[in-house]
Amino acid sequence: MQLDSIEKALKALKNGDSIIVVDDENRENEGDLVAVTEWMHNDTVNFMATHGRGLICAPISSDIAKKLDLNPMVS
Repeated sequence: MQLDSIEKALKALKNGDSIIVVDDENRENEGDLVAVTEWMHNDTVNFMATHGRGLICAPISSDIAKKLDLNPMVS
């Protein structure tokens, strides 16, 4: 398997594409789907939910979380 360079991954993200970030095979040996919300396409979240089948996480400010009455997953 060939892994792409960080530069190529950043270019893909800037183009609105999703990338898969993998950790070391001696660790969990898993991948995470990553996309930048500012540039991603409408079907990105659907793809993540359908094919990634894990948690979909998005960083938000504490002010927005308070307005939405959201609590952290872990303390």
